[in-house]
Amino acid sequence: MIHAEPLAFPSPTKTPGYLLDAHPGHGLALRIARDTDLPYFRALYAASRAPELAGMPWPDAAKQAFCDSQFELQHRHYLAHPAPAGYFVVMRDGQPAGRLYLRHEVNELRIVDILIDDALRGRGVGTALLRWLQSRVREQGLARLTLSVAVYNPDARRLYERVGFVTGERTDMHLGMSWPH
Repeated sequence: MIHAEPLAFPSPTKTPGYLLDAHPGHGLALRIARDTDLPYFRALYAASRAPELAGMPWPDAAKQAFCDSQFELQHRHYLAHPAPAGYFVVMRDGQPAGRLYLRHEVNELRIVDILIDDALRGRGVGTALLRWLQSRVREQGLARLTLSVAVYNPDARRLYERVGFVTGERTDMHLGMSWPH
């Protein structure tokens, strides 16, 4: 179900200074997301769902419509529950490489969403971002960096564990994880 009103990002006025002018290393930079990034984010989302949909006996147009609908629902959910720390495009060597949505909560920084371009997975991009976020948490004196990972995403879970995240609360669909500083 596609709505007529725009899917605009809110103004980035609440983005903490420690996340601005971000250069996590590994050729990476963070840029505050703009409405013009939505087509890239939509394609990135669809690519992330492609393996799951590969076995579905749907025509390509139906798969695309499904992904478009799911992207819109997810994006609207994120906008309804704003991420005061910011919505970012992960850039690598000047090109979009993923998205990173963060929320600054009491004494913690939460990764609301992290999605890296399939072509760059396994090349250190996620590790560099996570290490950089850990350094920001440490420098700001925050207690922890938190996230939720889908239980059906063992690759991401292994990455998080490799950089020091520990498991916490589990639901049927997600596993809470935190990196205690």
